[in-house]
Amino acid sequence: MDGTLYRLSAFSTHPSGGNPAGVWLGDRLPDSANMQRIAAEVGYSETAFIAPLTGTARTIRYYSPEAEVSFCGHATIAAGVVLGRTAGVGDYRLSTRVGEVPVTVHEREGTLEASLVSVATRHQPASAALLNEVLTCLGWSPDDLDPNLPPARAYAGAWHLVLAVVTEERLNRLEYDFDRLKALMQREQLTTLQLVYRDRDQLFHARNPFPVGGVVEDPATGAAAAALGGYLRDAGLVTTPMSLQIRQGEVMGRPSLLRVDIPADGGIVVTGGAVDM
Repeated sequence: MDGTLYRLSAFSTHPSGGNPAGVWLGDRLPDSANMQRIAAEVGYSETAFIAPLTGTARTIRYYSPEAEVSFCGHATIAAGVVLGRTAGVGDYRLSTRVGEVPVTVHEREGTLEASLVSVATRHQPASAALLNEVLTCLGWSPDDLDPNLPPARAYAGAWHLVLAVVTEERLNRLEYDFDRLKALMQREQLTTLQLVYRDRDQLFHARNPFPVGGVVEDPATGAAAAALGGYLRDAGLVTTPMSLQIRQGEVMGRPSLLRVDIPADGGIVVTGGAVDM
């Protein structure tokens, strides 16, 4: 299957930061086995596959090195930048497995950025059993958690478990049982853990274990950022409309910045740039 493969890092202005993603563009999507093979060869946490080459409405699929993923935010941002380069700035509609995701590509201070609008968000409180099991995998205590941001499962195209800690120091010390957490997340259909520390109302720090994709930690996770934004709004934990920033990847040495706009209703807007690897 003919196509062009791009390698970019999303949510950064420098290739040493952000989250690397593959972006494959072609006239037709490869079959699932070939998409999985290409994603494994690329080796990034996700590779996005987009077809057709022309038009504003296109199909997109996401693959980690180990499995297909329902939705991936950072690969969508990288894909938006590629579409901006190859087809021009403007509005695009990407058909994902979980619904249509509008993407707007624009220029900011001489560089291209993309903004995605998530599908409808939802959330539910984390059960005591799930919370206890995850805390055991992380080596965390209930006392580490911020009581003002209760643990929750949150969705904006993929399910994430949001856990907020009371200190940044706790967030910075992250070690976990990879195989045990992977099995738990597969059972619970969780894509990542969205581990956050609220520095102030409009600034969060985040870390995202992603063992189900064969990755210890994601340095920038747009889908989890959208899920967090939806949870904060839908649970009445913030006053909307509002904007916030998420700093991620710093402890890993791949600093990333995600901008999240939370409207009073509708999808969550996640914005970032992407640069060539």
